[in-house]
Order: sequence, then structure tokens, then C-alpha cells
Amino acid sequence: MLAAASKVATAPASDLIHSELAISWKQIMEPVEPFLGVVQTRLAAQVNEFDAAIGPYAEYALNGNGKHLRPALVALTANALGAPNDAHVSVAVIIEMVHLATLAHDDVMDESEVRRGRPTLAARWGNEIAVLFGDCLFAQALKLAASFPTPEICRAVAMATQTVCAGEILQTRHRRDFQFSRAEYFRVLEMKTAELFALSSELAACLGGASPGERAALRQFGLAFGTAYQVYDDCVDLFGSESAAGKSLGTDLAKGKLTLPVLLFLERATAAERARLESLVRNWQPGALVQVGAWLAQHDTLAPSVEIIHQYLEKARQRLRALPESPGRAGLFGLTEYLARQTDVLALYA
Repeated sequence: MLAAASKVATAPASDLIHSELAISWKQIMEPVEPFLGVVQTRLAAQVNEFDAAIGPYAEYALNGNGKHLRPALVALTANALGAPNDAHVSVAVIIEMVHLATLAHDDVMDESEVRRGRPTLAARWGNEIAVLFGDCLFAQALKLAASFPTPEICRAVAMATQTVCAGEILQTRHRRDFQFSRAEYFRVLEMKTAELFALSSELAACLGGASPGERAALRQFGLAFGTAYQVYDDCVDLFGSESAAGKSLGTDLAKGKLTLPVLLFLERATAAERARLESLVRNWQPGALVQVGAWLAQHDTLAPSVEIIHQYLEKARQRLRALPESPGRAGLFGLTEYLARQTDVLALYA
């Protein structure tokens, strides 16, 4: 499921909201659950493709009970155009392996200790192992992509992987860059996160025999939805709770990454307030997130962040309207509505 939405969820009303969200997610995923089951089986089987000596790392990485959001996007897109086939399963496995590789590297760079409710690869086996095994995952994904009869799939996966890594480089280069603009921020998000969402939709459309116009629309859908998802995730990092999110929070600012709520604060703050934030970020100490949270709340940075998420989700829906109406298309619409509701719950309980 997408990252959990609330900081505090103990009242009966919030229990009801979470129950409704769970039902909504189940309704969206129910048509593609068999597909996702096959994807998970294929991912688990990839353990055998690695040297036996590194089998424990592969087992840990490939059986992490993740959200499988990108494979779900492959399946939902395939359903919108007809029905998924075995080639769609292979593409979903490839894209998920690329995603897992990026997570292994991200957790090293961010010094994250928790991912998906358990220790990260780096926390369990050290940075060197995590980086090198992330490289192994990238290589295995490209090996699988090269098995397609046409080079188009491998080329697309390689290009997307390059884009994701370039986005990570740009983000790293702009750490503690207090001149970092919103335009630059969204460009980084589109590259490092949204690109794999776009690849999921675009390759599913390609394998489903979509027209060039439908492929283009679905790629743009993936870019818009993926950007909305990353802005939401950035907000969770600042306003969410670690127990609900299942991963370390506050890691962005601790590493000097300036996300949308912080950029909004910098736009609205006085010179003195900016100077205080810059000093705090440059000299980050445990517990600093509490002070940052108070400043972000003072300048009401969550509300406009939520509005921007909704704008990207509406842009994604507009792209879907280029497709013929079908139950499968409704599943993609449902995905945008689910993230919209998660966003609203975060805003309600932050």
C-alpha cells in the first residue's frame, strides 16, 4: 500500500478513514492481484540467478514485501487496453528490480536504517554490500530486458535507468543549495521517481498494442502520477510518522535535500528565518526535525503542497481521458483518487 497517511490515528473517526482507505486499495488492486502474485513469484525466482554466495542478499532484497506500485501500474495499464500477458509480467519484474536497486543505493546515501518496516540492506550488511548488490540488481534487470526479441524494451529500460541515476546525481549536487528552485526540484522528481512510473505505463501500452497517441498519453500519465507520488512521499518525510510509513523519516533534510514544503518556507520566510533554517540544516542535529516542523507549520507549507499534489493528479486524469472508457481505465483513475485521499488524510492529521 502507499505510505501510511496519518501521524496520529487513534480516534474512531481516523480508524474509519484508514478502514475505508484499505477497502479502496483492495478494490483497486483486486483485478490485478493474480498478476501481482505471478510477479512476486518471478521476483523470488530471480534469487537463483545470482551467485549462491550472495543469495542471502538477493533473498532479502527481492522478498521485501514492497508495495509493488510499479508492477501494479503495468497491470492496470494493460487492463485499460485489454489484458496483461506474460510479457507484461516480465516488464513488471524488470522495472521492480531497477526500483529495488535504486532503493539500495538511496538508503546508503541517506544513511536510512529502516525500509518497509525492517532494516535496510545497508543497515544489515553495510554500505559496501548494499551498493554492490544494488549494481547486481541493475545488471540483472538489463539482462532480463535484453531477452526480449526486440531491442526496444532493453533500450527503454536502459534509458530510464540512466535518467533515474542522473536525477539522483542532480539531487545530490543540490544538497544544502538554498538557491534551489521549485522548477529544479520538479525536474529532479520527474527524473528520479516519475520516470519509472512513466516507463511502467509506456511499456505496458507498447506490449498491449496501443496507438502512438495512447502510448504518449500513458507516458504522460505516469510522469504526472509519479511526480504527485514523490511530492506526497516528501511531505510524509516531514509531516508523517515513522511507525505508519514503515521507514526512516526526516532523512531528506538531515542529508540537506530541500523538498517542496521547505522550498515554500524559504519563499515565505523573512531573511532572519531563512538564516536560522540554513544554519540548522547545515549543522543538523538529532531532534532538529521538531523545530523544522514548527517553522513549516507556522508558514502553512503543507496546504499548498497538498494543492500541488492534487494538481498533478488532475493532470494525470486528463491524460487518461485520451483512452477509451473501460473498467481497466477506471482502475487507473482509482489509483489517482486513492493517492488524493491519502494526501488529504496526511493533511488532516499532520
